[in-house]
Amino acid sequence: MLRANQVLLILLLSLFNFSLQAEQPTLHPKLEPFRPYLDTYWQGDLTQSDAAEKMIDRSHWQRALNGNAIKTVHSINDGVYGGESIIYWDEAKQSINYYYFTTAGFYTHGSMTFEDNNQRIIAREAVENNANGITMVESVSTLSADTLTVSSRYLQNGEWVPGHSATYQRVAPHQVKFK
Repeated sequence: MLRANQVLLILLLSLFNFSLQAEQPTLHPKLEPFRPYLDTYWQGDLTQSDAAEKMIDRSHWQRALNGNAIKTVHSINDGVYGGESIIYWDEAKQSINYYYFTTAGFYTHGSMTFEDNNQRIIAREAVENNANGITMVESVSTLSADTLTVSSRYLQNGEWVPGHSATYQRVAPHQVKFK
């Protein structure tokens, strides 16, 4: 009889453990559109047509601060340039806001909105301490299951100029490297 109780106990503990693993971690309700992208890795080619060297951008998206934020980390060419973003819901402003800190010494802060059934993100950010005279960035990101397409423009020295654009592919987990 003792053996049957032990087997039953092991079975119950296994089911309890499975149910704990199946639960999704909490995420602020306003950040839910990001859930499909949490714990994902991405790679994109930022190489300009006239560039001599390829510029490969690798990133990782993850839940942060007990689900009150999302952290993205990216690195171009294993740390030549990179940055970290914290995306969060700002209750006072009633918007999704973020800060982006870079290895180049400047940072940005802005807000974003979702469009097209959460498949497009429109972002507008102020740039602080940029050595190239960039003071604003506007971008559009289109999300799908396996691709992320980004295009942007910069307010540089008082004029809007084309920014970067890239298509990222979802890839296997990898280390996002910094120097």
